[in-house]
Amino acid sequence: MSAETARGGTWWRWVLAAVIVAVAAAVALWPQLTRDSDKPAASGTNPTAQPVEASVSEADRAAAALAACPQPSGAPVGDSPLRGLTLNCLADGKPVDLVAALAGKPALLNLWAYWCGPCAEELPLLQQFSQQARNALTVLTVHSDQGTAKALSRLSGLGIHLPGVEDPNAKVRTAVGAPAVLPISVLLRADGTVAKVVVRPFTSVEDISATVAAELGVRA
Repeated sequence: MSAETARGGTWWRWVLAAVIVAVAAAVALWPQLTRDSDKPAASGTNPTAQPVEASVSEADRAAAALAACPQPSGAPVGDSPLRGLTLNCLADGKPVDLVAALAGKPALLNLWAYWCGPCAEELPLLQQFSQQARNALTVLTVHSDQGTAKALSRLSGLGIHLPGVEDPNAKVRTAVGAPAVLPISVLLRADGTVAKVVVRPFTSVEDISATVAAELGVRA
């Protein structure tokens, strides 16, 4: 065998060895890559798009024991970006004309989702604030994702009984021009117009009270 032929054979053996090592490394890393891709995001951003779930039963809604959604009072409505927006009530699945139902007194809409960690910390504070505010202001949760059954389960687990609506397509967030993060609180005046969009979680009941007092003039 010539020296040239020997060198050629050696070169091909090196190439074959390199290919084998690369394939072995890919096979070894594949399970880890798969596990990493399945992990949810740690912040309040949606990790993945959720599939549309089957309809939620009346028993599921009743078990959550949520407060009934507000009903239209006939109060005048201003030029609100939410005007004409209808969403289903979490308590009974019935449609709610959002601004018409809230008109007549100020409101705090809290945009959240069952997978959002900061939302789970904020919701109990909002319930405490709502009890403190009594009838001076409406606190309404807006589940801004699909997965109504998971939302009901999450609220039940947290002991939250605030009235709420389903917003699987994030229509409220889009209408007020808020970024795609959660939680978000939208403060509405008595005529349904937007006073403030708060793009952060509240840290205490006092934080909520101070923000509401500054933006809506309601002290609780």
